[in-house]
Amino acid sequence: MNMKSRNYISRLFPLLILLLISAGLLAQENKNNKGFVPEVGQQGKDVVWVPTPQELVDTMLSIANVTPDDYLIDLGSGDGRTVITAAKIGAHALGVEYNPEMVALSKRNAELDGVTDKAEFIEGDLYELDLSKATVITMFLLPEINLKLRPRLLNLKPGTRIVSNTFTMGEWEADYEVDTEENWNSWNTALLWIIPAKVEGTWKIGQDELSLTQEFQFIHGKLNNKEKSSPISDGRLRGNEITFKVNGALYIGTVNGTKMLGTATIDSDGRKWDWSATRSGS
Repeated sequence: MNMKSRNYISRLFPLLILLLISAGLLAQENKNNKGFVPEVGQQGKDVVWVPTPQELVDTMLSIANVTPDDYLIDLGSGDGRTVITAAKIGAHALGVEYNPEMVALSKRNAELDGVTDKAEFIEGDLYELDLSKATVITMFLLPEINLKLRPRLLNLKPGTRIVSNTFTMGEWEADYEVDTEENWNSWNTALLWIIPAKVEGTWKIGQDELSLTQEFQFIHGKLNNKEKSSPISDGRLRGNEITFKVNGALYIGTVNGTKMLGTATIDSDGRKWDWSATRSGS
């Protein structure tokens, strides 16, 4: 390399440094302009943040049959995708999130998608939130958190739908479970529970006595009269809907507080009749 070349490079070097510094400052400015960017695995109050894949979000809302008539609450709403997707369907949706930066991000995302009239986000503790207005609750929490929430969920209005990404409710069996076609590190299962009415106890059906025990959505018991005691089978609740079999007849009805109304059918000969029951002591 000759002297002329060395002098040229020495004069050019400060300019190159200046350009590199300027590029670095511009990159930092662009990053700052984007605002908070969440990282998968970042620590939260109770769980680390892992986003639910959009295909699974769609599946969760589909099996819960979310419509514009619903009010959805997402527990641990993260970047807001579940709430925003529900809002696009037309439902009113609320996301509760402990991390204020995630709340701000969710609000920006909702604004970009044009659903701020349907989607709301608040900073808060999911254990303290009033859930009574919800018709649908979605979550991607840990099994131990689901179990901690379970007593509150079971006290919600019958028919309220609970949907979880992957994690179960212990011995409370899901009413419906579906896997998506893709597998994202095992986060590809949607589970649905429908809050059952409370029917455990004694009911009067005419002169007969219906004695029921209840394990979540499953019911057992006997129909007693002066002549005999007949066990019931296939007893199940789906919200306020109740079905069971006894003495060869299928009973289908609706629970309304202290009363049940429905029809009974005998498969062998097609006989059908209306039935009603009243909770003893009501």
